[in-house]
Amino acid sequence: MDESGQPRSGNDRATDRHPGPSAPATDTPHPDPEPHQNQTRPTTPHTPPDEPATPAPDGPSASEQPSSEQPPSETDPAKAGQGTPSDEKPAKTPAGPATPAEPHHPGTPEADQPPAAPRADEAPHPAGEHTTAPRTLAHSDTGTGRGTGTGGGTGKGRPPRRPKEPGGGLLMGRPFGVPVYVAPSWFLVAALITWVFGGQLDRVLPELGAARYLVSLFFAVAFYASVLIHELAHTVAALRFKLPVRRIQLQFFGGVSEIEKESETPGREFVLAFVGPLLSLILAGIFYLAMQTVERGTVPGVLVAGLMISNLIVAAFNLLPGLPLDGGRMLRAVVWKITGKPMSGTIAAAWVGRALAVSVLIGLPLLTQTGALGSNAEDVGGMDTVTDALLAAILAAIIWTGAGNSLRMARLREHLPELRARNLTRRAVPVETDTPLSEALRRANDAGARALVVVDADGEPLSLVREAAIVGVPEHRRPWVDVSGLAQDLTDGMRISAELAGEDLLDVLRATPATEYLVVEESGEIYGVLSAADVERAFVKAMARPN
Repeated sequence: MDESGQPRSGNDRATDRHPGPSAPATDTPHPDPEPHQNQTRPTTPHTPPDEPATPAPDGPSASEQPSSEQPPSETDPAKAGQGTPSDEKPAKTPAGPATPAEPHHPGTPEADQPPAAPRADEAPHPAGEHTTAPRTLAHSDTGTGRGTGTGGGTGKGRPPRRPKEPGGGLLMGRPFGVPVYVAPSWFLVAALITWVFGGQLDRVLPELGAARYLVSLFFAVAFYASVLIHELAHTVAALRFKLPVRRIQLQFFGGVSEIEKESETPGREFVLAFVGPLLSLILAGIFYLAMQTVERGTVPGVLVAGLMISNLIVAAFNLLPGLPLDGGRMLRAVVWKITGKPMSGTIAAAWVGRALAVSVLIGLPLLTQTGALGSNAEDVGGMDTVTDALLAAILAAIIWTGAGNSLRMARLREHLPELRARNLTRRAVPVETDTPLSEALRRANDAGARALVVVDADGEPLSLVREAAIVGVPEHRRPWVDVSGLAQDLTDGMRISAELAGEDLLDVLRATPATEYLVVEESGEIYGVLSAADVERAFVKAMARPN
């Protein structure tokens, strides 16, 4: 040992002390270079020309290897790798507006720090500015074979798990391969419909007695079956246009078809929105024809008439020209077609939707009080007034909130193309499985890289060294810990193309949640490492930028 108590290099001669390497220089994600075809493998590191590695406080070199004759007394080299954090849970992938991640402040000295998170004010490095360096580079050719993390590169972290299928209540089936869920709130509205419709049946068919509630419950189920057909119309149209549908959910005020992507043209958007009310109108027509075949004043007659009226109401309500209703999407498509800007259509339809929400809040109770909805004004009591006002408030809140959400989603989709894997990727250096952590960090610092890729003897990537695991290793133990013990095995989902951007990038990240991903070129060579935290940070920054 030297006089500082740190291990010397592997020979018996004293080594000159020199400042140890600091953490890999903080830099920004890769720029978006021009496409390259048939190019030779690069042999220079992606080191910024004007950003030398920051030296750490005076201390032993991180590159010094442990002496076989003088291991440190306080640490058993055979057990040095044990106890290091290696099972951190993967970070969540952003799928919508998210809270920026807090800055990472590890409690270790500067030397041998893990790659730092990017700063918001950093600018991308100019493409093509490299310096000559040894061949330990992020962009070295590693072939196209799959690394499974076998042999010496087996990481101790848990492999990322595919996210659970979206829930949302009781699964009822999978028509056209799309899961249909009944939300818990549906049971509340079913009970409410049973109670209200049962009271009406008592006036029309008093001889039913308590059985009227069974008839009312059947009506509630049949009504929501009609709503399901309405939503299936949207789903079939979306699938016809190659738009993925996440699920259909029946809830308190109707149903929702969660279509994950936006229509490519205003014409498709119009059709996608119109098919729902169209099916409701067709159902109303079918029930009207069925009324001609049943006797009025009977249970079938009352049920068929109720279903006809309810489907007419569903169609008329959804055709109102304001988001988030189908009529609002149709209005959006029209404005989009006229202006050529989908965002302009969204803004127009959303503000009409908010005006519609105010109209419902004020107008629905007034219509009830004046008897415009068919009820006798003299029969409207205090409880009916309170009920109508509460119903109007709930409807208005749903419409207003939906319009606001539509604006936010449109803003999100407008900024999504700014998220490009190539621009957000961290530079990385390949290291072999038995490389000590201190040596790997020294190489990364020299190359201006901020990530480590564990490779085999042929340069084939096996795993990624996790930033969170590096933080958990004390500085004095880093010469005794191999990088393979801190690495996460690569799976197929953790290899992503450098060309991914926008929604395609987020879809890939959502499919395989992890903290880091290996970014590769089309040729299979390593481009770098993409951190989920960097994507989230860029996403929040893009959302905060004014339109």
